Amino acid sequence: MNKKILWITETAVMIAVLVALQAVTKPMGQFVTGSCVNMVLAVSALVGGLWCGVTVALISPVMAFVLGIAPQILTVPAIMVGNTVFVVMLYLLAKDSEGKPALKIAAWLLAAVAKFATLYILVSEVICGLLATSLMDAGMLKAPMLNALPATFSWPQLVTALIGGGIALTIVPLIRKAVKK
Repeated sequence: MNKKILWITETAVMIAVLVALQAVTKPMGQFVTGSCVNMVLAVSALVGGLWCGVTVALISPVMAFVLGIAPQILTVPAIMVGNTVFVVMLYLLAKDSEGKPALKIAAWLLAAVAKFATLYILVSEVICGLLATSLMDAGMLKAPMLNALPATFSWPQLVTALIGGGIALTIVPLIRKAVKK
């Protein structure tokens, strides 16, 4: 099969799974939805490859905003960056880890911490810190969101990246076997 067609197919499937999980788990809250999203991000990178993972990472927050999951349009670019950091680190650190479970686990843990740190800095420190006054003056950020965003984009991001990445690590070998990759 043509590699480009395979990439398009795998990426489309991962996006479809992502959107379906976001829609179905939305009422279940941040920990369930976020964990599912991180699982799809990790599977996308580890099975579909780097560019599949990056594509899904960029589309995920847009779909979350469309579905009413992302709290503010302001957070969409920050989530794109955080998701991309997660999939790139996971892919680069885990790509040669076949038969090396310690390397795979280290890749997962480092990618989760990097995503958390990225989102915390971008949302809590930049959007709600450095840019808060300007954004509030422009009517783009309201006081209730200024208080809620740091809580949403702090430690829960680490927890959901750890849960989703951990689930992905357990199912990726099964998926690879099923698709003979």
